[in-house]
Amino acid sequence: MIDLVSSKYTFVCDPDECDTMIELTTSDGFGFPAGVTKLTCPCGRQMSYLGCTILPTETKGNQMLDNLEASIDATNYNPNLLVTYKSIKNGEVTYPTLKVNELEYELDSYRRLQDQLTISNNQISQILDNLSADGWYNPNTDKEEILRDLCEILGHEPKQSVTITATVNVEVTYDIPLEDVEDFDARYFLQDNLSIDSYNGDVCIESFDVEDADVNY
Repeated sequence: MIDLVSSKYTFVCDPDECDTMIELTTSDGFGFPAGVTKLTCPCGRQMSYLGCTILPTETKGNQMLDNLEASIDATNYNPNLLVTYKSIKNGEVTYPTLKVNELEYELDSYRRLQDQLTISNNQISQILDNLSADGWYNPNTDKEEILRDLCEILGHEPKQSVTITATVNVEVTYDIPLEDVEDFDARYFLQDNLSIDSYNGDVCIESFDVEDADVNY
């Protein structure tokens, strides 16, 4: 018995002149018409081939195809090509039109969200597995062990914020205009012109103050 394969071939015409989109859907055991990447628009123009999408279909054993990948002909790839697709949100059907690169961005964001949801579901399952008499409800299980397990499951590193007060010595060379030498105040000069930063993302410089400054002429 040959399992049926459903394929949808998408073609679009010049968006500035015609903007026609044609979708050709077939179903057979050979993926017909395999290799067909050219189609003439009713307006007479040669249409651009976007690609072929393998549609979900039942196979022998009543299993669903898992991989629904779209193949795009690289020679005809145009990131600025306008594509109209069907969108269903909260039961409302719309037909938005986007450029190919904008649609790729939305699809990538959706995949990332799906990956995050998969990770979250796995974490919830691990936590629920530990909520048992043999797990965290076991009287021999102490709080530190539970917290350590939770941090490991959630990928969380517990931290505590501290405030550090320190004295920092700096040496600065500055060419003072001669007319400003008499009134030059090194402390205010440093306070206005120095900055303190950190290369550690967990460090936040709240403030700094120049208390004393000596000048050697």
